[in-house]
Amino acid sequence: MATQRQATPGRPTLRDVAALAGVSFKTVSRVVNGEPGVRPATAEGVMVAIRELGYRPNVIASSLRKGIGHDTIGLVIEDVSNPFFATIARAVEEVTRERGLLVIIASSDEDITRERTVIDALISRRVRGLLIVPIARDHRYLAREMLHGTAVVFLDRPPGRLQADTVLVDNAAGARAAVEHLIAHGHRRIAILTDKLEVYTMAERYAGYLAALDAAGITAHPRLISNACHDIDDARSTAMAMLLSDAAPTAFFATNNIMTTGIVNAVSEAGQQTALVGFDDFALAPSLATPVTVVRADHERLGRLGAEMLQRRMDGWSGKPETVTLPVRLVERGSGEIRPPGQTRGSSGGRAGPQQDVRARPRMGARTAPA
Repeated sequence: MATQRQATPGRPTLRDVAALAGVSFKTVSRVVNGEPGVRPATAEGVMVAIRELGYRPNVIASSLRKGIGHDTIGLVIEDVSNPFFATIARAVEEVTRERGLLVIIASSDEDITRERTVIDALISRRVRGLLIVPIARDHRYLAREMLHGTAVVFLDRPPGRLQADTVLVDNAAGARAAVEHLIAHGHRRIAILTDKLEVYTMAERYAGYLAALDAAGITAHPRLISNACHDIDDARSTAMAMLLSDAAPTAFFATNNIMTTGIVNAVSEAGQQTALVGFDDFALAPSLATPVTVVRADHERLGRLGAEMLQRRMDGWSGKPETVTLPVRLVERGSGEIRPPGQTRGSSGGRAGPQQDVRARPRMGARTAPA
């Protein structure tokens, strides 16, 4: 049976496990490495000590031959093929390169179990810090790792049930500005396409959409709302069904670049002039037949700021966790300025300038970064 032992500061080692279990270092090593020659009762005592201390095996304890260790950080993103996450990764690498750090990038694929698996794998490789675009709603398991010295910063979405440094963009304010822009151009039948609302950014943008409609006295029509579009094909087919219905929208608000692409495809196939504002810019947006009006978030800045906050923690800063919210910008290009059929320019509110900074009201416990 494991004996009581006062906790030592820092990450627990094999020797800490041996002391707590009351056995030799070699015995613990055999248990951890799955070697024979240890009695079951002794092995169970070692496992109890491991769980109590929160010990994690170091897969590169003997050397840094694989280039992984104290000069490494982990970046956990949703999907590296998405330009949004690719931009973040590039910005993080630019910052860490200046410090001689290597970045290991892992994709969670929007899967809660996989997110935990890749985070555990990175911690086992003794990365000094973690940058995480989270999916799960409970990250309390990281609290012990943070106490052991692993720096952690969350990007784009806040952590679940854990206090940690976080960098966000102003999703709700940006979505509200997009829909208000469409309303100002005469639209009242404004459709929205989102991914599942369990994702923080989708929920925030959906809330901004509803807030803009409510402020204008417009009732949100269930047939103009879809919260189940996961990819471009989903968005295209959903938008096409809306366009061909007897309650067709005159405008769309797309909650990310994937939704925007699907809607552009559907509008093109339907041969209709339908207004569109998308959240998040993308490379082809200015070059399409009708250039796409977007709410632009500075993804590069998000990645850079997150990496800088992580390095500050790695350098020993121990202040209270901080949440920084980056402003977004409405960029007019043409698709968001199309008016409903039969309306002229003077029949509704005035047109805004080509680019507008969008800011929400300040919230307690957070700060908004300057534009």
